[in-house]
Amino acid sequence: MGISDILASIDHDIAQLQQARAVLAGVQAPAPKKKPGRPRKVAAAIAPVAAKPAKKKKRNISAEGRKRIVEAVKRRWAAQKKAASAAEK
Repeated sequence: MGISDILASIDHDIAQLQQARAVLAGVQAPAPKKKPGRPRKVAAAIAPVAAKPAKKKKRNISAEGRKRIVEAVKRRWAAQKKAASAAEK
């Protein structure tokens, strides 16, 4: 058993004794200590709001541009339909 294992065992015993004392005294037991190590996803929660990247401005398409796209798609569908009907014959 290494020194770190002994210290961990002692810390665990101390925490149990503190909880037992709190129960006997009628006081609510303190929350158990967190395990050692790197906390999970805590850095993201603590990061300041200014660190977030700015959202890109939404791009709006004009009515004219929308109309050109619709016409191009209709031409494409017509060409595909024509090619499919020619392939069947």
